[in-house]
Amino acid sequence: MAAPIAPTFKNLNRFTGKVALVTGGVNGIGRGVVDELLREGCAVGIADLDEGSTALAAEFTAAGHAVRAWQGNLEDESFCTSFVAEAAAHFGRIDYLVNNAFSFTAKSHDATEEDWHRSLFVGPVAYARLLAAAAPHMQENGGGAVVNISSISAFIAQPHRWTYNAAKGAVHTLTKCMALDYATAGIRVNSVSPGWIWTRETLNAANLDGGSPEKWDAIWGEYHMLARCGHTVEIARPVLFLLSDDASFITGTDLPVDGGYQGMGPEGLGKTTVVAGSE
Repeated sequence: MAAPIAPTFKNLNRFTGKVALVTGGVNGIGRGVVDELLREGCAVGIADLDEGSTALAAEFTAAGHAVRAWQGNLEDESFCTSFVAEAAAHFGRIDYLVNNAFSFTAKSHDATEEDWHRSLFVGPVAYARLLAAAAPHMQENGGGAVVNISSISAFIAQPHRWTYNAAKGAVHTLTKCMALDYATAGIRVNSVSPGWIWTRETLNAANLDGGSPEKWDAIWGEYHMLARCGHTVEIARPVLFLLSDDASFITGTDLPVDGGYQGMGPEGLGKTTVVAGSE
């Protein structure tokens, strides 16, 4: 089932000759980031639990892109460190890191130790381990940039989401601490907090009752000022902005890419949506 049509963007070629590591790059937001980086000339190393990562890398390579994939579990510290080391050896440098892979474990009082461990260790702990491993390689090239994918869930309470929201909240604070500690090394660290985005998970949810993405786009759009859900490319482009030299004086901050979600009250758009230019 396809999502509503996404916007398109022109090529800028800001990343030719650069190397980025992207976790969770096979699907969803991570895949959107990979697509956009490749479109702008970047070489990309992908880490993903999905067994399809190798086939995806082969597909990109056949199309003339510099891509290699490592399949493994970011909950495992040894995989985090080996991924970075092998990617650096393969590409010869590391300039950027996009920490995207996360466990969508939504539990509250019923959360087990395993639930908590996976939420935190696939998320903020892996983010920290990956940057610690990648930073020396970035420094060899005079610095670099990191984007951590956070969420609107880092800032609000949502029913039955102690594990997920706590882990995303940790990403928000971790980003600031990383930015402070690596500033003198020339490494900028920022985060992006998406709203509701059309990914595999939201498409599957939309199809539960046989409904269409268009139907649910209107319903879920009630939570966003722009009255719709976002597309992965609309997260990817802000990520690329934060990685690029266009954001050279931006670090330790979060960029909400949420269609106005965080600025809304609990009533949402309601039934009296005001259209621009109407009276």
